[in-house]
Amino acid sequence: MEFPAEADFRLLLDALNQCVLLHDARTKAIVWANRAACVALGFTVDELLPLKAHDMTRDDLRYRREIAVSAMDRSITQGPQSYEWCYRSRAGVDMLSEAVATFVPLCERAVVMVQFRDISAEDAMRHKLRGYETRLREYMQDLGEGVAVITPRGKAGYISESGRRVLGLAPGAWLGTALDYCIPADRDRLVAQLRGATSRHSTPAQRYRITRRDGVERWLRITCRRVNIDDELNGVLVHFRDVSDEIAMEEARRVEARMLEYAGRYNAMGEMATAIAHELSQPLAAIRNFIEGAIQRLNQPNAVESAIWGLRAADRQAEHAAHVIKSVREFIVKRKPAETQADLRDVLADVAYFIELRARDEDVAVKIEQCDKPLPIRCERVLIGQVILNLAFNAVEALTGAKTTGGTVTLATSMNGVAAEVHVIDNGPGVPDDALERLFDGFSSSKAGGNGIGLSLCKNIVSRHDGRIWARRPETGGLECCFALPLSPRP
Repeated sequence: MEFPAEADFRLLLDALNQCVLLHDARTKAIVWANRAACVALGFTVDELLPLKAHDMTRDDLRYRREIAVSAMDRSITQGPQSYEWCYRSRAGVDMLSEAVATFVPLCERAVVMVQFRDISAEDAMRHKLRGYETRLREYMQDLGEGVAVITPRGKAGYISESGRRVLGLAPGAWLGTALDYCIPADRDRLVAQLRGATSRHSTPAQRYRITRRDGVERWLRITCRRVNIDDELNGVLVHFRDVSDEIAMEEARRVEARMLEYAGRYNAMGEMATAIAHELSQPLAAIRNFIEGAIQRLNQPNAVESAIWGLRAADRQAEHAAHVIKSVREFIVKRKPAETQADLRDVLADVAYFIELRARDEDVAVKIEQCDKPLPIRCERVLIGQVILNLAFNAVEALTGAKTTGGTVTLATSMNGVAAEVHVIDNGPGVPDDALERLFDGFSSSKAGGNGIGLSLCKNIVSRHDGRIWARRPETGGLECCFALPLSPRP
C-alpha cells in the first residue's frame, strides 16, 4: 500500500474550508497548518511551528497539553479520537472547537492530523437553550398543566414533569394509558378526541373528570394535536390543565343563580300576597256559606237534595282554593334543574293566571295573543315562566306607577325563523332611549324605585337557554320587552 507524499497531502488539505493542523506523531509538535487554520488562528505557518500549547490555548485546566497529547496517542492505536478544545488566536480571541485527531502515516513521516471547527456559536446557543430550559422548568413547577405525547399504539411516549404532578404520579412511577385515568363514561369521548386530532389545528378543548394515581378526583381540560417530527416524537401531542378550581367556581355560580331564581319567584309571590289572599278569601267564604246552608236544610224535612247541592257547591269552591294554593306552591318551590320539551305557548298559559291576578288588583287589562302554530323549545319550564312573569309584573308596575288610565299589558307569542319569541308590551310611559340597551344589565329598571335585578335575572335565564333578550319602543308608545329561544325539533 502506498501512502501519499507529504506535499500532495498538504495541497489536498489546503483546499479544505475546515481548519487542519499536522502534528509530528512522535513529538506532537506542529509541522504544518492549512490556509483555513492560519486564517482562523491569525498566524502564518512559520509563526505556528515554534508555538506550544500554552501559546495558542485558553489557560484552563480542561485544556492542558497532556489531554490533547493523550487523544493524539490514542488515535495511533485506537483510530480517530474526538475531543473539545479551545484555541486562542493571535488577537487573543478564544475559539471553542470540536477537534478530531487522526493518525496518518505519510511517506516522509508519520503525522497526527487534527481537524477542528469553531463551535463557539453552537456552544453559546446550547448554554442559552439550557438557560431557557431551566427557567421553563422553574416556571412550570407551579403550573397545574402538563404535556404528553401519546404514541400510535396508545402508550405515553413522553410526559412533562409538571404533567406527572397533575396526574399524581410519583417519580419513576408507571404512567399507564390515557384511558386509565378517565371515568368509564368519558373514555369513548377521549378516544374520539385523540383520533380526531390533526396536524393543522388543535382540537376544541374538552373537560374530563379523572381519578389521579393517588386517588384524588380532579377535572382536566384537554386539547391535542397530531405531530410527526421524528421517531421519538410521533403521535398525538396532548396538552392538559387542571381546571378543578374553575369547575368548582362555576358550580358555585350555578348554585347562586338557582338561589337567586328561587328568591325571585318567592319575591314575586310576596308582592302578590294581598291579591292571593283576596283570591282565596272568596272561595273560603263561599264554602262556609254553602256548608252552613246545607246544615240548616238538613234540619228541615225532605231537604236532602237541597243539602247535597250545597255540599257539592262547597266542594267546587274548595277545589278552586286548592288550585290557587297548588299554583303558588308549584311556582315558588325549589326545583332541581330539569330541561324538558315544551310548547312556549303552554309556558305562557302556565303563568297567565298570576299575571291576570296581579293586573286585576292594579286595574290593568291583560291581552293574550297566542301564535297559531306550535312553538317547541327545550327549556326549564319553571324558569322560562319566571321570565315571562317578571317582564309582565314589571309592565304592570310601570303602568301603576305612572297612574295610567286604561293601562293594558299585551302578552304575545310568535315564530321568527328558527326562534320562538315572547313579546310583553305595555302602553305606559316607557323608558329613555339611552336606557333601552342597558335595561337588562342590572341596576337599571323601567319602574320608579326599581333596582333592575329582576330584569338582570331574566337575561341570565334566557342566556343559559341559548336565547337573547332585548327591549324596544313600540310604535304605539310604552315599552316592549322581548326574548327569543331557539326552536327544537318536535319529539
